[in-house]
Amino acid sequence: MAEYMIIILGAVLVNNFVLVRFLGICPFLGVSKKLDSAVGMSLAVIFVMVLATAATYPVQMLLNRAGVGYLQTLAFILIIASLVQLVEIALKKYLPGLHKSLGVYLPLITTNCAVLGVCILNIDEGFTYLQAIVNALGAGIGFLLAMVLFSGVRQRIEENDYPAAFKGVPSTLIAASIVSMAFMGFAGVIDGIFGR
Repeated sequence: MAEYMIIILGAVLVNNFVLVRFLGICPFLGVSKKLDSAVGMSLAVIFVMVLATAATYPVQMLLNRAGVGYLQTLAFILIIASLVQLVEIALKKYLPGLHKSLGVYLPLITTNCAVLGVCILNIDEGFTYLQAIVNALGAGIGFLLAMVLFSGVRQRIEENDYPAAFKGVPSTLIAASIVSMAFMGFAGVIDGIFGR
């Protein structure tokens, strides 16, 4: 059980895909203006990450057996695109308000490098099937944490008065870098907690 806690905490805090690995920046910057859309996007990403990992892991094993493991990226992108279409159809039918607020960013999950990155990293790190799914869940929770934190930061920034030269993209990028630096403090946490 401790092994899975290490994987989850590592993916959420130490190796956060957005704030440490810098994967998935497009939705991070684009959808984080409002808390509800940030949470909605994050939940969709968590769902896609876990399902994509569950589907791509066995596909990678089949590709390796067939001697065509180099087709990994192509196969993974096709699987992720199919899953995103399912999520989009479900959101459009059951949560039309969220579907409308996510707009163009929902189909961008298909090309979200954090989703593809977690699928490939699970293979590269040599995780077992269950460890890979736990890592994908942790990566998704880390994505959610980053989105919620940054959404709060952006709302606080917009409520304040600051020089016009920093309004818009400059203030967003400065805030993103500060939030990212804050996550550097978690680098030794897991080693200290679990005595590794």
